[in-house]
Amino acid sequence: MATVKQQLSLKQGQALVMTPQLQQSIKLLQLGAQELQAYIQEELERNPLLEREETDGAGESDSPAPTALEVGTPVATDQAMNRLEAEGPDAAGLDVTPEAMWEADSAPGDAGRWARAGGAPSGDEGDHLDQAASDGPTLREHLLSQLRVGCSDPIDLLIGSRLIDLIDEAGYLPADLLAVATQLGCEPSRIEQTITILHRFEPTGVFARSLRECLALQLAEKNRLDPVMSTFLDHLDLLAARNFASLKAQCQVSDEDIADMIAEIKRLEPKPGRAFGAEPAPTVIPDIYVRPMRDGSWQVELNPDTMPKVIVNTGYFSLLTKGVRTPAEHQFLTTQLQSANWLVRSLVQRARTVMNVGRALVEQQSNFFSHGVREMRPMTLRDIATLIGVHESTVSRVVANKYLSCPRGVFDLKFFFSAALQSSAGGETHAAEAVRHRIKAMIDSEPPNRILSDDHIAAALSKGGVAIARRTVAKYREAMRIPSSVERRSLKRKEPTENSLTN
Repeated sequence: MATVKQQLSLKQGQALVMTPQLQQSIKLLQLGAQELQAYIQEELERNPLLEREETDGAGESDSPAPTALEVGTPVATDQAMNRLEAEGPDAAGLDVTPEAMWEADSAPGDAGRWARAGGAPSGDEGDHLDQAASDGPTLREHLLSQLRVGCSDPIDLLIGSRLIDLIDEAGYLPADLLAVATQLGCEPSRIEQTITILHRFEPTGVFARSLRECLALQLAEKNRLDPVMSTFLDHLDLLAARNFASLKAQCQVSDEDIADMIAEIKRLEPKPGRAFGAEPAPTVIPDIYVRPMRDGSWQVELNPDTMPKVIVNTGYFSLLTKGVRTPAEHQFLTTQLQSANWLVRSLVQRARTVMNVGRALVEQQSNFFSHGVREMRPMTLRDIATLIGVHESTVSRVVANKYLSCPRGVFDLKFFFSAALQSSAGGETHAAEAVRHRIKAMIDSEPPNRILSDDHIAAALSKGGVAIARRTVAKYREAMRIPSSVERRSLKRKEPTENSLTN
């Protein structure tokens, strides 16, 4: 008969315990500037031992957090903070304003026919616009979501993000984008290349630089931008002046044709962005400032406005402990003191980590800051984590909701990171986003009678110096929502039949 015995034994093992303090540190690390300020305000209201540090500029801060680093030089912990303001390009006016054409070409009873696409009457326009602004995403959010899906090249992502910040409430870009090209360090033709991609976004007509371009985009989508209509758009000034005789002569059409063309134009939307309503420009507070030094290096500074100055009032704690009457009151004060001390230490550690990540990022992407987007190099979170000796997840939290300001503008830290693929010739690695862009370009240019399979694409890329497997090509293709070669071949065969039916 078996006997049951009890005994004690010791086992040694490893386990990660997420204490409330550790959870707080992790949370602080991934908060953006505005969210951090709101969180600190809540802690100040909750904990009587915390207070904001009064800064009168007369003395030095007691915080041991580093405030400035110069790439290639020792840490400068006492250097003053200098804000680097990024200058934006000047906005330019449209060739012919939508309002001028709207008022000139619409009869008094038709004033609202251009209020929305489809020619809906304007009696309830205000209600519809208010509802659109409150119920759906903003125009900027709508365009950014399409940018993340429609662009795989990191350069297109950088340029597209900047252009989205420049569009006005109607969805128009400034006419002159030379300042953007200069700021980003690329050729104006590279800006135009990205704009060609952005012109495919919804609502159709956004990112136009003139009324003519906006209407032309919408007509092209309807397959109605023929030479006669293009000539019509070239003379919108005649339409605005109601000089129909000269307009008819320029287009060389009859009275009936010109009336039909005017009616078709009036069914378009001259302000494609207004369906989303008016929205205030997003406020972006840079966490890191980068400025050039005379010796060619780059100085990296934390923005002092994003570093809450919080101290623990130990004098108030001593005063309160003198009036303690119960163990519960003593425990409460002790807990508040520990919480306050931990918060201050966490803020110091957060500042150090953000600074270390910013410094490593600038070191790795120094060519971008010096020469522009053409010199961006592949870089991953793991690369930065290895350089500063932290876990990859820590870097991921740091770059979330953080921005960097430099002479080229303000950038989301995430835009500096892209995966890399090895070179088949043993040379430099290739950014994964750039490879995805090449795959898409190959598929877009394939002839109907020579549809490229994933194997063919992988072989072509390998010949071009990119070591990539067929499975990786398939993964990238599916991520871009591109059909397989079999599906594309079937679609290509159907196109003539569909075109003939349309005609």
